Amino acid sequence: MRSILPVASMNIGLIDIDGHNFPNFALMRASAYHKAKGDQVEWATSFNCYDKVMASKIFTFTPDFNYLTLQADVIEKGGTGYNIQKKMPFEIENSILMDYSLYPQYKFSIQFFSRGCIRQCPFCLVREKEGDIQPAEPVKLNPKGEWIEVLDNNFFANPEWVGAIDYLLKARQPVKLHGVDVRIMNEEQAYWLNKLRINQSIHIAWDFPQIDLTDRLKEMIKYVKPRKIICYVLVGFNSTIEQDLFRLNTLKSLGITPFVQPYRDFANKRSPRQYELDLAKWANRRWLFKSFDFADFSPRRGFKCDYYLKK
Repeated sequence: MRSILPVASMNIGLIDIDGHNFPNFALMRASAYHKAKGDQVEWATSFNCYDKVMASKIFTFTPDFNYLTLQADVIEKGGTGYNIQKKMPFEIENSILMDYSLYPQYKFSIQFFSRGCIRQCPFCLVREKEGDIQPAEPVKLNPKGEWIEVLDNNFFANPEWVGAIDYLLKARQPVKLHGVDVRIMNEEQAYWLNKLRINQSIHIAWDFPQIDLTDRLKEMIKYVKPRKIICYVLVGFNSTIEQDLFRLNTLKSLGITPFVQPYRDFANKRSPRQYELDLAKWANRRWLFKSFDFADFSPRRGFKCDYYLKK
Protein backbone atom coordinates (compact mmCIF):
# COMPACT_ATOMS: atom_id res chain seq x y z
CA MET A 1 0.00 0.00 0.00
CA ARG A 2 1.35 3.42 -0.97
CA SER A 3 1.94 5.72 2.00
CA ILE A 4 1.06 9.41 1.89
CA LEU A 5 3.72 11.55 3.47
CA PRO A 6 2.64 14.77 5.20
CA VAL A 7 3.63 17.98 3.47
CA ALA A 8 6.58 19.52 5.28
CA SER A 9 5.84 22.90 6.84
CA MET A 10 7.69 25.96 5.61
CA ASN A 11 9.67 28.49 7.60
CA ILE A 12 8.41 31.93 6.54
CA GLY A 13 10.07 35.24 7.33
CA LEU A 14 8.25 38.58 7.05
CA ILE A 15 9.63 42.09 6.50
CA ASP A 16 7.62 45.28 6.92
CA ILE A 17 9.87 47.64 4.96
CA ASP A 18 8.03 50.78 6.05
CA GLY A 19 8.46 49.95 9.73
CA HIS A 20 5.79 49.11 12.24
CA ASN A 21 4.08 52.49 12.39
CA PHE A 22 0.79 50.97 11.19
CA PRO A 23 -0.24 47.33 10.69
CA ASN A 24 0.56 46.01 7.22
CA PHE A 25 -2.67 44.51 5.87
CA ALA A 26 -0.99 42.27 3.26
CA LEU A 27 1.53 40.77 5.69
CA MET A 28 -1.17 40.09 8.29
CA ARG A 29 -3.20 38.27 5.66
CA ALA A 30 -0.21 36.28 4.40
CA SER A 31 0.87 35.32 7.91
CA ALA A 32 -2.60 34.10 8.89
CA TYR A 33 -2.87 32.05 5.70
CA HIS A 34 0.49 30.34 6.19
CA LYS A 35 -0.07 29.70 9.89
CA ALA A 36 -3.40 28.06 9.05
CA LYS A 37 -1.44 25.70 6.76
CA GLY A 38 0.90 24.80 9.61
CA ASP A 39 3.85 26.89 8.46
CA GLN A 40 6.17 28.69 10.89
CA VAL A 41 5.95 32.47 10.51
CA GLU A 42 8.04 35.18 12.17
CA TRP A 43 9.62 38.56 11.51
CA ALA A 44 12.71 37.80 9.43
CA THR A 45 16.11 38.05 11.11
CA SER A 46 19.64 37.36 9.93
CA PHE A 47 19.97 34.59 12.54
CA ASN A 48 17.52 32.12 10.99
CA CYS A 49 17.18 30.35 7.65
CA TYR A 50 13.93 30.63 5.69
CA ASP A 51 12.25 28.75 2.91
CA LYS A 52 10.63 32.01 1.92
CA VAL A 53 10.84 35.67 2.92
CA MET A 54 7.87 37.90 2.13
CA ALA A 55 8.57 41.64 2.12
CA SER A 56 6.05 44.45 1.74
CA LYS A 57 6.86 48.06 0.88
CA ILE A 58 4.11 50.66 0.56
CA PHE A 59 6.03 53.90 -0.01
CA THR A 60 8.65 54.43 -2.70
CA PHE A 61 10.57 56.85 -0.48
CA THR A 62 11.11 54.27 2.28
CA PRO A 63 14.77 53.07 2.31
CA ASP A 64 15.04 49.49 1.12
CA PHE A 65 16.07 46.50 3.21
CA ASN A 66 19.53 44.95 3.00
CA TYR A 67 18.53 41.50 1.78
CA LEU A 68 22.15 40.32 1.73
CA THR A 69 21.87 39.80 5.48
CA LEU A 70 19.17 37.13 5.04
CA GLN A 71 19.43 33.38 4.48
CA ALA A 72 16.42 32.53 2.34
CA ASP A 73 15.67 30.20 -0.57
CA VAL A 74 13.06 32.58 -2.00
CA ILE A 75 12.46 36.29 -1.46
CA GLU A 76 9.13 37.71 -2.57
CA LYS A 77 8.78 41.49 -2.73
CA GLY A 78 5.40 43.17 -3.01
CA GLY A 79 3.55 46.40 -2.39
CA THR A 80 3.25 49.70 -4.23
CA GLY A 81 6.78 50.68 -3.20
CA TYR A 82 8.16 47.78 -5.25
CA ASN A 83 5.66 47.01 -7.99
CA ILE A 84 2.25 48.64 -8.37
CA GLN A 85 0.96 45.80 -10.56
CA LYS A 86 1.98 42.85 -8.40
CA LYS A 87 -0.73 41.07 -6.41
CA MET A 88 -0.71 38.47 -3.67
CA PRO A 89 -1.41 34.85 -4.66
CA PHE A 90 -5.13 34.29 -5.26
CA GLU A 91 -5.59 32.10 -2.19
CA ILE A 92 -4.11 34.78 0.09
CA GLU A 93 -5.78 37.70 -1.69
CA ASN A 94 -9.15 36.07 -1.09
CA SER A 95 -8.57 34.90 2.48
CA ILE A 96 -10.42 36.62 5.32
CA LEU A 97 -7.96 35.44 7.97
CA MET A 98 -5.82 38.08 9.70
CA ASP A 99 -2.84 37.64 12.02
CA TYR A 100 -3.13 40.45 14.55
CA SER A 101 -0.41 38.91 16.71
CA LEU A 102 2.16 40.52 14.37
CA TYR A 103 1.26 43.95 15.74
CA PRO A 104 0.24 43.47 19.39
CA GLN A 105 0.92 47.14 20.14
CA TYR A 106 -2.16 48.20 18.11
CA LYS A 107 -5.46 47.67 19.89
CA PHE A 108 -7.71 47.97 16.87
CA SER A 109 -8.96 46.05 13.84
CA ILE A 110 -8.36 47.11 10.24
CA GLN A 111 -11.06 46.60 7.65
CA PHE A 112 -11.88 47.16 3.99
CA PHE A 113 -15.43 47.14 2.63
CA SER A 114 -14.30 48.19 -0.83
CA ARG A 115 -11.18 48.49 -2.96
CA GLY A 116 -10.49 50.92 -5.77
CA CYS A 117 -12.01 54.36 -6.28
CA ILE A 118 -14.36 56.28 -8.57
CA ARG A 119 -11.81 59.09 -8.93
CA GLN A 120 -8.81 59.32 -11.23
CA CYS A 121 -6.80 61.93 -9.37
CA PRO A 122 -3.48 62.62 -11.12
CA PHE A 123 -1.54 62.54 -7.84
CA CYS A 124 -3.04 59.23 -6.62
CA LEU A 125 -2.25 55.62 -7.57
CA VAL A 126 -5.34 53.90 -6.17
CA ARG A 127 -7.24 53.73 -9.48
CA GLU A 128 -4.18 52.42 -11.33
CA LYS A 129 -3.45 49.85 -8.64
CA GLU A 130 -6.95 48.68 -7.68
CA GLY A 131 -9.21 49.83 -10.51
CA ASP A 132 -12.74 51.17 -10.23
CA ILE A 133 -14.53 50.81 -6.93
CA GLN A 134 -15.78 47.33 -6.04
CA PRO A 135 -17.11 45.83 -2.80
CA ALA A 136 -14.74 43.69 -0.74
CA GLU A 137 -15.51 40.90 1.70
CA PRO A 138 -14.73 41.98 5.27
CA VAL A 139 -11.85 40.19 6.99
CA LYS A 140 -11.74 38.86 10.54
CA LEU A 141 -11.65 41.44 13.32
CA ASN A 142 -8.99 41.66 15.99
CA PRO A 143 -10.24 39.58 18.96
CA LYS A 144 -8.53 42.12 21.22
CA GLY A 145 -9.56 45.14 19.17
CA GLU A 146 -11.11 48.13 20.85
CA TRP A 147 -12.14 49.96 17.68
CA ILE A 148 -12.20 49.49 13.88
CA GLU A 149 -10.09 51.44 11.39
CA VAL A 150 -11.90 51.44 8.03
CA LEU A 151 -9.33 51.90 5.26
CA ASP A 152 -11.63 52.27 2.23
CA ASN A 153 -10.38 54.88 -0.22
CA ASN A 154 -13.90 56.19 -0.86
CA PHE A 155 -16.33 54.69 1.65
CA PHE A 156 -19.62 56.05 0.31
CA ALA A 157 -18.73 55.39 -3.34
CA ASN A 158 -19.02 51.70 -2.52
CA PRO A 159 -22.33 50.52 -4.06
CA GLU A 160 -22.80 48.39 -0.92
CA TRP A 161 -22.08 51.12 1.65
CA VAL A 162 -25.41 50.46 3.39
CA GLY A 163 -24.25 46.93 4.21
CA ALA A 164 -20.95 48.31 5.47
CA ILE A 165 -22.77 50.70 7.82
CA ASP A 166 -24.94 47.83 9.04
CA TYR A 167 -21.81 45.72 9.71
CA LEU A 168 -20.20 48.51 11.72
CA LEU A 169 -23.33 49.18 13.76
CA LYS A 170 -23.63 45.50 14.62
CA ALA A 171 -19.94 45.34 15.58
CA ARG A 172 -20.74 47.77 18.42
CA GLN A 173 -17.25 49.25 18.37
CA PRO A 174 -16.02 52.79 17.78
CA VAL A 175 -15.05 53.45 14.16
CA LYS A 176 -12.39 55.54 12.44
CA LEU A 177 -13.07 56.20 8.74
CA HIS A 178 -10.00 56.94 6.62
CA GLY A 179 -11.67 57.83 3.32
CA VAL A 180 -14.92 59.82 3.08
CA ASP A 181 -15.56 61.88 -0.07
CA VAL A 182 -17.45 65.00 0.92
CA ARG A 183 -18.11 65.76 -2.76
CA ILE A 184 -20.59 62.87 -3.06
CA MET A 185 -22.00 62.82 0.45
CA ASN A 186 -25.76 63.27 0.63
CA GLU A 187 -28.15 63.77 3.52
CA GLU A 188 -28.85 60.04 3.95
CA GLN A 189 -25.14 59.19 4.12
CA ALA A 190 -24.45 62.00 6.57
CA TYR A 191 -27.32 60.76 8.74
CA TRP A 192 -25.91 57.24 8.97
CA LEU A 193 -22.39 58.52 9.41
CA ASN A 194 -23.56 60.34 12.50
CA LYS A 195 -25.06 57.09 13.83
CA LEU A 196 -21.62 55.48 14.05
CA ARG A 197 -19.57 55.72 17.22
CA ILE A 198 -16.74 57.76 15.74
CA ASN A 199 -13.31 57.14 17.25
CA GLN A 200 -10.92 60.10 16.94
CA SER A 201 -11.93 61.35 13.48
CA ILE A 202 -13.49 61.00 10.04
CA HIS A 203 -10.95 61.66 7.28
CA ILE A 204 -11.98 63.73 4.28
CA ALA A 205 -9.84 65.57 1.71
CA TRP A 206 -9.73 68.91 -0.09
CA ASP A 207 -7.08 68.12 -2.69
CA PHE A 208 -8.17 70.27 -5.62
CA PRO A 209 -7.98 74.01 -4.85
CA GLN A 210 -10.00 74.74 -8.01
CA ILE A 211 -13.05 73.09 -6.39
CA ASP A 212 -14.63 75.16 -3.63
CA LEU A 213 -15.95 72.69 -1.05
CA THR A 214 -17.20 75.32 1.38
CA ASP A 215 -20.90 74.59 0.83
CA ARG A 216 -20.35 70.81 0.93
CA LEU A 217 -18.47 71.14 4.22
CA LYS A 218 -21.19 73.35 5.69
CA GLU A 219 -23.74 70.69 4.75
CA MET A 220 -21.63 67.95 6.35
CA ILE A 221 -21.26 69.71 9.69
CA LYS A 222 -25.03 69.97 10.00
CA TYR A 223 -24.89 66.25 10.81
CA VAL A 224 -21.33 65.60 11.98
CA LYS A 225 -19.61 67.66 14.65
CA PRO A 226 -16.63 69.54 13.14
CA ARG A 227 -14.31 68.28 15.89
CA LYS A 228 -14.84 64.74 14.55
CA ILE A 229 -13.48 65.67 11.10
CA ILE A 230 -9.90 65.85 9.82
CA CYS A 231 -9.44 67.23 6.32
CA TYR A 232 -6.32 66.38 4.33
CA VAL A 233 -5.06 69.33 2.30
CA LEU A 234 -2.65 68.55 -0.55
CA VAL A 235 -0.11 71.31 -1.23
CA GLY A 236 2.72 71.56 -3.72
CA PHE A 237 0.92 69.78 -6.55
CA ASN A 238 -1.12 72.39 -8.38
CA SER A 239 -1.91 75.13 -5.91
CA THR A 240 -0.77 78.64 -5.08
CA ILE A 241 -0.12 79.91 -1.58
CA GLU A 242 -3.36 81.92 -1.83
CA GLN A 243 -5.31 78.76 -2.66
CA ASP A 244 -3.63 76.87 0.16
CA LEU A 245 -4.48 79.53 2.70
CA PHE A 246 -8.05 79.85 1.43
CA ARG A 247 -8.64 76.15 2.07
CA LEU A 248 -6.97 76.22 5.48
CA ASN A 249 -8.70 79.39 6.65
CA THR A 250 -12.07 78.06 5.47
CA LEU A 251 -11.54 74.89 7.49
CA LYS A 252 -10.55 76.97 10.51
CA SER A 253 -13.72 79.08 10.24
CA LEU A 254 -15.81 75.88 10.18
CA GLY A 255 -14.01 74.32 13.15
CA ILE A 256 -12.58 71.46 11.04
CA THR A 257 -9.02 70.29 11.73
CA PRO A 258 -6.73 70.28 8.66
CA PHE A 259 -3.76 68.06 7.95
CA VAL A 260 -1.41 69.45 5.32
CA GLN A 261 0.31 66.92 3.07
CA PRO A 262 3.14 68.19 0.85
CA TYR A 263 3.03 66.38 -2.49
CA ARG A 264 5.48 63.55 -3.12
CA ASP A 265 5.61 61.92 -6.54
CA PHE A 266 5.56 58.16 -7.08
CA ALA A 267 9.07 58.14 -8.56
CA ASN A 268 10.30 59.90 -5.41
CA LYS A 269 12.06 62.59 -7.44
CA ARG A 270 10.39 65.56 -5.80
CA SER A 271 11.18 66.92 -2.35
CA PRO A 272 8.76 69.30 -0.60
CA ARG A 273 9.74 72.97 -0.72
CA GLN A 274 10.54 74.81 2.49
CA TYR A 275 7.27 76.75 2.22
CA GLU A 276 5.29 73.50 2.15
CA LEU A 277 7.17 72.17 5.18
CA ASP A 278 6.57 75.40 7.10
CA LEU A 279 2.88 75.40 6.17
CA ALA A 280 2.54 71.81 7.38
CA LYS A 281 4.39 72.58 10.61
CA TRP A 282 1.94 75.40 11.33
CA ALA A 283 -1.32 73.74 10.24
CA ASN A 284 -0.63 70.28 11.64
CA ARG A 285 -0.06 71.53 15.16
CA ARG A 286 -3.52 72.41 16.37
CA TRP A 287 -2.47 74.91 19.00
CA LEU A 288 -0.37 76.82 16.46
CA PHE A 289 -3.10 76.70 13.84
CA LYS A 290 -5.74 77.99 16.24
CA SER A 291 -3.51 80.60 17.92
CA PHE A 292 -2.40 82.77 15.00
CA ASP A 293 -2.29 83.17 11.23
CA PHE A 294 0.36 81.61 9.03
CA ALA A 295 1.84 85.05 8.30
CA ASP A 296 2.68 85.42 11.99
CA PHE A 297 4.26 81.97 12.31
CA SER A 298 8.03 81.94 12.91
CA PRO A 299 9.34 78.41 12.29
CA ARG A 300 12.97 79.50 12.59
CA ARG A 301 14.77 82.26 14.44
CA GLY A 302 14.82 85.43 12.37
CA PHE A 303 12.24 84.16 9.85
CA LYS A 304 8.54 84.95 9.71
CA CYS A 305 6.14 83.34 7.24
CA ASP A 306 4.76 86.67 6.04
CA TYR A 307 7.83 86.48 3.77
CA TYR A 308 5.98 83.98 1.57
CA LEU A 309 3.04 86.36 1.19
CA LYS A 310 5.26 89.19 -0.03
CA LYS A 311 6.85 87.25 -2.87
